[in-house]
Amino acid sequence: MNVDGTYRITIHTPMGDTQSTWTLKADGESLSGVSEDAMTGHVEFTGGTVNGGVFAFTLDLPMRLEIEGRVEGDRVSGTASAMFGPSLFEGSRI
Repeated sequence: MNVDGTYRITIHTPMGDTQSTWTLKADGESLSGVSEDAMTGHVEFTGGTVNGGVFAFTLDLPMRLEIEGRVEGDRVSGTASAMFGPSLFEGSRI
């Protein structure tokens, strides 16, 4: 499964839902990209991994967010873990 693309993401946190846009780009088993949202703006990342449709990366926002997910067709889902614990996320390719 190709993870490359831009996705509209909703993360369901204990403090309420947050919206962002992720652009993911695989190069072999390496993953890089950009997260954009109203609160943190434009945040680039490198050093992620991808194996088929399964991916992982870390966003260094005001807090560290560790992302693990899966792409199935045009849908994406997984967990975003921060200091307050894991939160589920879901989204779709745009």
